[in-house]
Amino acid sequence: MRAYVVNEYVHPSELILDPETPVPTPRSDEVIVDVYSAALNFFDILLSQGKYQIKPPFPFTLGAEFAGRIASDSPIPEGCRFRRGDRVFGSAQGCFADKVVVKWTVIHTLPDNVTFDQGAGLYLTWPTSYEALVGRAEVKPGETVLVHAAAGGVGIAAVQIAKALGAIVIGAAGSQSKLNICKQYGGADYIVDYAKPNWQKEVLQITGGKGVDVVFDPVGKIADSLKCIAFKGRALVIGFASGTIEKLPLNMVLLKNVSIMGLHWGLYESKEPSRIPLVWEALFDLLASGRIKPVIYSRVYSLEEAMEGLCALERRETWGKVIVHVHDEDKKAVAKL
Repeated sequence: MRAYVVNEYVHPSELILDPETPVPTPRSDEVIVDVYSAALNFFDILLSQGKYQIKPPFPFTLGAEFAGRIASDSPIPEGCRFRRGDRVFGSAQGCFADKVVVKWTVIHTLPDNVTFDQGAGLYLTWPTSYEALVGRAEVKPGETVLVHAAAGGVGIAAVQIAKALGAIVIGAAGSQSKLNICKQYGGADYIVDYAKPNWQKEVLQITGGKGVDVVFDPVGKIADSLKCIAFKGRALVIGFASGTIEKLPLNMVLLKNVSIMGLHWGLYESKEPSRIPLVWEALFDLLASGRIKPVIYSRVYSLEEAMEGLCALERRETWGKVIVHVHDEDKKAVAKL
């Protein structure tokens, strides 16, 4: 099969698609999935260079999010609810390939109204944004939510979810083109360019001087946002896409009674597994109702172009979820054995 195999730490631009990679052998609790689409994530860029906290042993295949079908030659583990040919999505190391092996317990059925390209970016992004806003910040109708990097993958999901919760949403980004995206596709009520000096004054003006109730930050702008957060506001630390881990002025946290909250969705599997199905149930309901919809970047890359897509993501040229289209949908009926 084709795959981007990492044998030593290099920048993604140096990786070459290997056309003869062996299909991984599944363990007793795993299935083989034909990858139809895969999502690009910023941590893929770090992982290939050995700069990410997780370091798989060499050799490993890059890519962590996928949508596809249970392969016709996949074993079906005892107790597995899936059958060969089922449409699924999930996360497993090695998705930038024709096939991937994954534990059947951590994949989900792809909703009928979601395409493979849309579904490839569901698994990590949407529960992160949902649990941050609902489980951690407990956003209520009428509250004001400031979303940073609002045109990015988790950002535009957060905008849509906050709107579905009845919040007033201020989308923040660093260019007019991305601000247009978060308004057009996310439905943000207001937009603010945080590349401009004193952008916080605009946020304060929008909120009538009160400040925002919730800050959603995957970039590293909590310190800046403390200038426009409300009394008893909640600041959500989602990530550090800027590349710098912030040092916060805790005097501001004290003076405004601010709560700083972290959200690392990946830990829920080991720390709070009972929460996971509740989050997905809520997300599936929102998807079915049409109140949220996956947003994918205007250019969908082929598997041969996947590393080009990662470089575009690294240069901050993209918006929404960046997708690699691996295989076209098979129009023939798929037997469920």
